[in-house]
Amino acid sequence: MLSHMQYGADESNDPHDNNGFIGNDLGGSSQGAGEFFLAGYKDHEGNGSKYAFWWFQFVFAAAASTIVSGAMAERTALPGYLIYTTVITGLIYPVVAHWVWSSYGWASAFNTQQNYLKPFRGGCVDFAGSGVVHMTGGVAALVGAICVGPRIGRFDSEKKVCPMPGHSTTLQVLGTFILWFGWYGFNPGSTLGISAPNYARDAARSVVTTTLSAAAGGITVVLLAFALTKTWEVGAVCNGILAGLVSITAGCSVVLPWHAFLIGITGGCVYFGTSNLILKILKIDDPLDAFAVHGACGFWGVIMAACFAFPDYTYSGYINGSHSRKGLFFNDGMLLEAALVTLIAEIAWVGGMSCILFIPMKFAGILRVSAEVEEAGMDVSKHGGSAYEIQGASTGGGQQSTA
Repeated sequence: MLSHMQYGADESNDPHDNNGFIGNDLGGSSQGAGEFFLAGYKDHEGNGSKYAFWWFQFVFAAAASTIVSGAMAERTALPGYLIYTTVITGLIYPVVAHWVWSSYGWASAFNTQQNYLKPFRGGCVDFAGSGVVHMTGGVAALVGAICVGPRIGRFDSEKKVCPMPGHSTTLQVLGTFILWFGWYGFNPGSTLGISAPNYARDAARSVVTTTLSAAAGGITVVLLAFALTKTWEVGAVCNGILAGLVSITAGCSVVLPWHAFLIGITGGCVYFGTSNLILKILKIDDPLDAFAVHGACGFWGVIMAACFAFPDYTYSGYINGSHSRKGLFFNDGMLLEAALVTLIAEIAWVGGMSCILFIPMKFAGILRVSAEVEEAGMDVSKHGGSAYEIQGASTGGGQQSTA
C-alpha cells in the first residue's frame, strides 16, 4: 500500500503528465507537487475523487501482487514476499496501468491526444484489467514459480507429478464465492461513476456479462475435468469460475450477454489446457494455478474483447480523426492489432522486470526458505504455531482457487 501511494499512483494515471510510458516524474506535474503521497492534491478544493481513485488503483495493484503469492506458496521466504510486493505495486504494475488506462498512455483507449502522444491504433480495450491486472500478476507469478522452484515432494525422482491436495475444500468454495462477489466491484465499478451518461447502462451490462462468463467457465472446466478423471471435482468448478471471471474482465462493458457466455466457455478451455501444460509438461509447480487462471485467461480476455466488441458500446482513443471502432467479428481488425501489440509489450515488461527481480533474490538466498523449514511448515517454524488444529479430518482434493 505504501509503495503504491509513494510511487505507483504517480505512474498509474496523472492527468497532467506528458509521458506515454511511465507518467510524470516524482518531482511533480505541471500543477506542482505531483502524486508523491498525493501531495499535490488539495482535498478542500475538490470532491474527494482523487482519494477515491487512489484507493481504486491501490486495490488493483494489490490484486496483481497477491496473484504472485499463489504461485510461490508454501516455500517462499518472507523477505522475498516483501521485496517483490513492493516492486510490483510500486513499479511493475503502475507502468502497465499507465500504458492502458491513462489519458496519455501509448496503449490507452482513453487517450484522446491528437499529437505525438496519441495512442497506438486507438488504444487497447481492457476495461477492468484482464491484461493490466491479471496477466501482469500471472506473468510475474510464472517467473516467480520458476525461480523459486517446486515444493518438496511435488515431483518424484522421475519428474512425475505427486498429488498435493489442498487442505480444505470448504474454504476453497467460500473463497471462490467471495472473489466472485468482489468481481461486481471490480468490473461494474470500473465505470468509476454511475451518474454520467451511459455509466449506469455500462455497469449494469457488466454485471450481466460477468455473471454469465463466470458460470460458463465453471461448468466448462468441471465437464472437462470429469471427461479426464471421471470425477466431479469441486476445485475444477472453482478455478473454472475464476477463469470465466478473468476472461470477461477486459470486455465486460463492450460485449453482449451471449458473447460473455462464449467467452466463459473458451476461457475455461484456455485455463484447463494451460493448467495441464504448466504442471504435467513443463513441470512448473504453481500451487494455485495462478498463471493458468490469471496469466493465460488474462491474455485471452483481452483478445476476446478485441474480437467481440459491439459497435454501439466500444470506446476508443483518437485515431485518424475518429473515436469509433468495433471488434474483429464486426469487420474491424484495428482493435485486435492494438490488443496484440499491447499484450506483447506487457509480457515483455512484466516478464523482464520479474526476471530482474527474482533471479538476484534467488542467488542471494533470500527467496526460498530452507528444506527443514519447508518440511516443518512455516506456520510452526516462523509464525509461532500451527494455523490449523484439526486432527483426523481428511483434506479436500485438487488445486486451490487463486485471487
